[in-house]
Amino acid sequence: MPEGNEIHRWAERHQAAFGGKVVLMDGPQGRFLDSEVLAGRKLRRVLAVGKHLGYDFGPDRLLHVHLGLQGDFTEGQGPLRDVRGALRMRMWNEAATKRKPAPGANQRHSWYSDDDGTGHIPPARVSWVELRGPTDCTVWTHAQWDQLLERLGPDPLNGDPADKALARIRKSAKPIGGLLMEQDVVAGIGNIYRAELLFRARQSPFMPGRDVPEAKLQLMWDEASPLMRAGMVDRRIVTTKPEDRPHPEGRPDKEEVHYVYRRNGRPCFVCGSDVMKMEGFYGRNLFWCPVCQAEA
Repeated sequence: MPEGNEIHRWAERHQAAFGGKVVLMDGPQGRFLDSEVLAGRKLRRVLAVGKHLGYDFGPDRLLHVHLGLQGDFTEGQGPLRDVRGALRMRMWNEAATKRKPAPGANQRHSWYSDDDGTGHIPPARVSWVELRGPTDCTVWTHAQWDQLLERLGPDPLNGDPADKALARIRKSAKPIGGLLMEQDVVAGIGNIYRAELLFRARQSPFMPGRDVPEAKLQLMWDEASPLMRAGMVDRRIVTTKPEDRPHPEGRPDKEEVHYVYRRNGRPCFVCGSDVMKMEGFYGRNLFWCPVCQAEA
């Protein structure tokens, strides 16, 4: 599932490409029935909070997108492509589709794990985007968006203060490894950042939130924003420090970008112990080092 870094990255790119411009829109798959409500209107701004995108087209015309587990965008320059696959929604700027695309840059899509943040179309040059596989793609009222904001926890990438999240954690008997995944505690953190923030703080994922030392809670919050902001550029989500990698010089290898996430059975970069995996921990696989993150 895309985490907050991906959501904010798409918001920034789509704002640069379409913000303040009249856009056209359709739903080739037949499951997005509200395209006519928005097509031909000016996109005022693109909002991002947690794992939610909001495309503001004016009073009570806000397109809500939640990518869920499978949703993702493809983007491109020049004319629209022929419809391929289960295409939920297309959005484009008619003037931009008439521009001649740069050589070899007609379209771009790759999953975060295969993307090093290079070779992307400049956002202002994007002519069209395609959306496939979202959990939700519907028109909301602004009251619905406000209700969403009330329901979610603070978003590190929006510069929100930590107070609300830390207060919820201090009162909870749930394990901290579960609380960090709850969007009403912290908005935008997913399985990768959950695992990596816990490791960097040398915090056991199984400790009840109310028992986690204050300093470690603050450390995880303070590190969340810069790590997620960096993940908006280098989409592999690099969380390791150079001095901990087997190859500390230059860009990290693909196998060196995470401390514990999907490294089960491999040696910890810090202590050499085998990284562990637990399936189905609060609905997702959990990865941790039993030595560096021992339960004190």
